[in-house]
Amino acid sequence: MDQEGRNGPLYFDLNTGAKMPSVGLGTWKAPPGVVGEAVIAAVKAGYRHIDCASVYDNEKEIGVALKEVFSSGVVQRSELFITSKLWCSDHAPEDVSKALSKSLEDLQLEYIDLYLIHWPFRTKPGSRGLAPEVMAPLCLPETWNAMEGLYASGQARAIGVSNFSTKKLQDLLKYAKVPPAVNQVECHPVWQQPALHNFCKSTGIHLSAYSPLGSPGSWVKGEVLKEPLLIEIAEKLNKSPAQVALRWGLQIGHSVLPKSVNESRIKENLSLFDWSIPSELFSTLSGIHQQRLLRGDFAIHETFSPYQSLQELWDGEI
Repeated sequence: MDQEGRNGPLYFDLNTGAKMPSVGLGTWKAPPGVVGEAVIAAVKAGYRHIDCASVYDNEKEIGVALKEVFSSGVVQRSELFITSKLWCSDHAPEDVSKALSKSLEDLQLEYIDLYLIHWPFRTKPGSRGLAPEVMAPLCLPETWNAMEGLYASGQARAIGVSNFSTKKLQDLLKYAKVPPAVNQVECHPVWQQPALHNFCKSTGIHLSAYSPLGSPGSWVKGEVLKEPLLIEIAEKLNKSPAQVALRWGLQIGHSVLPKSVNESRIKENLSLFDWSIPSELFSTLSGIHQQRLLRGDFAIHETFSPYQSLQELWDGEI
């Protein structure tokens, strides 16, 4: 973690030596027709990190927006950190490189800064959706080996995972020749994941937080921003509850990926570096009742899935 300043960090050091900007724009549920404008507004506002995924079905439009900010001279490619993710239907080792090539083509990029396995869950090649009939047996060691090939080729400057429990990371580290640089998971004041956080820190894996505001407005019923303690602290500091939730993440030590398509909120979500939460208020946030919002019920099936319960999917971290 470098460039602390008084109220950093502006970025986090990954185990590859790369610097990952501490705030990124999330693009899940950002619909086509809107997401391109959001990306342009975010880059102009100072964001240097955009979080994408093939399954969001909007990488093509993001690619057009990126081309615009590059060609108009707002930023150079080397100044942006761009993440994409391998979807569950592309876990077969022979499909991994094709999937990244498709994302790179859609995003109009030569390389990706970070490529993640989206879920520790597999569906049949070419399938859409997550219905039981398309579920397939896991092949994570083979998938990871193919990810390592993308890292070796330079097409992915860093590789990592998403939605991995402590145990799944431990298993991965047993066979990985290249350890994951990042584990991107749900993390916010209502789901703080201290044990996973500590494991990541101890093994040099950076924890990155999706849904750091609890995903308001999506089918994930997150009421994080209505948490009374968050509102109370926000009022004391003259900040919004969203800013307090994001600043909490930075002070705990992870990057945050707030999603918005509203220009004023995009700017507000980046206004985190000229203030901090005082320690006496910060410590009270650990007392919030904890609840995972994105539970992953879709990955559970007693015959077709490797996971017969949420306990198995998250290895007890539920």
